[in-house]
Amino acid sequence: MKAAAFARHGGPEVLQLMDFPVPEPGPGRLRVRVRAAGVQPYDLAVRSGWFPAGVAHDLPKIPGNEFAGVVDRAGDGVTGFASGDEVLGFGQLNAYAEYIVVPADQVTAKPTDMPWEVAGGFSAGAQTAHIALQELAIKAGDTLLVHGAAGGVGTAAVQLAVHYGASVIGTGSAANQQYLRELGATPVVYGDGLAERLAGRGVTAVLDGAGGEALAVSLDLVSDRGRILTLVEHGRAQELGIRVTPHARSAARLAELVELYTKGILKIHVRETFPLANAADAHRAVETGHGRGKVVIVVP
Repeated sequence: MKAAAFARHGGPEVLQLMDFPVPEPGPGRLRVRVRAAGVQPYDLAVRSGWFPAGVAHDLPKIPGNEFAGVVDRAGDGVTGFASGDEVLGFGQLNAYAEYIVVPADQVTAKPTDMPWEVAGGFSAGAQTAHIALQELAIKAGDTLLVHGAAGGVGTAAVQLAVHYGASVIGTGSAANQQYLRELGATPVVYGDGLAERLAGRGVTAVLDGAGGEALAVSLDLVSDRGRILTLVEHGRAQELGIRVTPHARSAARLAELVELYTKGILKIHVRETFPLANAADAHRAVETGHGRGKVVIVVP
């Protein structure tokens, strides 16, 4: 099979189209013919030299931790899925490929009207946002501040928080202010003077997708550090007494979020797609850090 992989760590240019054996599904696992795979900052970190816990440090590696495709083969003991079923799911690695093998409890059914590119970029951002808001106990009456609100996680977090009855303030670039309004947030431009623009807004919780100055401003806005969660400053979270997202992705959670999609409550914006052979360009697009919604790799 073809896969976008890297044999050395480095910039986007290390991603190359390579040949790999087609993986075989063991007991309890599914082999999926991938149709689309989302691109996450997580993938960029792996490419640059970070290894997730429990992952062997050998090379080459195939990045990609969210995907959508068609079940190709089910391993022994798998029930509820059969060849030809359209699914979306998640893992740690290996989604930038024609085939992926994952445990059957890491996929759920794809709605027939969900486009492949949306399904491929749905799982990671939607689940991360859902887990984060659960950790922050967001409810009606809260005013949630989302830094980096136009990104993949931020887009989902704004919509979910509004669905829960909270008011949402979203920071983003000047170009993304209207986009944030359409999601249901009150937009605020980030950068110099951010603290002054946020003063007096009654913020009760913060989801930080930017770090740096945005996080520093947040620490002054919310006295209860347990209601601040960062997606980026993991190394400082413990010393600051703030939260990070635990490892809590599941097929049940994903199915719940897919149901919100089918009801029109949760929408995912795909800003750009790239063919598998151009995975390096997809990483460059994400590295800019300013785009709205998702970047997705489409697998022919």
